[in-house]
Amino acid sequence: MDEQQLIAGCKSRNRLAQRELYEKYARKMLAVCLRYVNDKETARDLMQDGFVKVFTSIDTYSGIGAFEGWLRKIFVNCALEYLRRGDVLKESTDLDSTAELAQPDSNAISDLSAAELMRLVQSLPKGFRTIFNMFAVEGYSHKEISEMLGINESTSRSQYTRAKQLLQKKVKELYK
Repeated sequence: MDEQQLIAGCKSRNRLAQRELYEKYARKMLAVCLRYVNDKETARDLMQDGFVKVFTSIDTYSGIGAFEGWLRKIFVNCALEYLRRGDVLKESTDLDSTAELAQPDSNAISDLSAAELMRLVQSLPKGFRTIFNMFAVEGYSHKEISEMLGINESTSRSQYTRAKQLLQKKVKELYK
């Protein structure tokens, strides 16, 4: 089945279409969940919750825009709901208290594999990791992040700045 047939099948609650859609996108959506939580079991639970939401709300997909983008947004929101329940962003740092950013060593960064970079991002504290993923990976603006998470825009900026600083420090430590 092509993507449009899968979507139509899922809208008519066809179990085979739902299974095929799940199999087609499960790995990608698990990766999205893993960017926000670094525990595989929690990420799998979030992925399952996300697919339940996909199948119960697929009628709202209008066909405008990429279907995978629509899916990704659902999974990001599932991860954010999970993180909000744990008040991940309660302790935040104001932008004024952040230090100057050191210039990254371009050789060290170019030597990093995608898997190593992913491990470094996953090692960030939850708040930093969340903001970093939303801004740098998902492409949300700080204004959108602040609205989605119920935080100040300056908090989003400072969390992102601190995440970058910490990642730079970790890269330098990795290549010493």
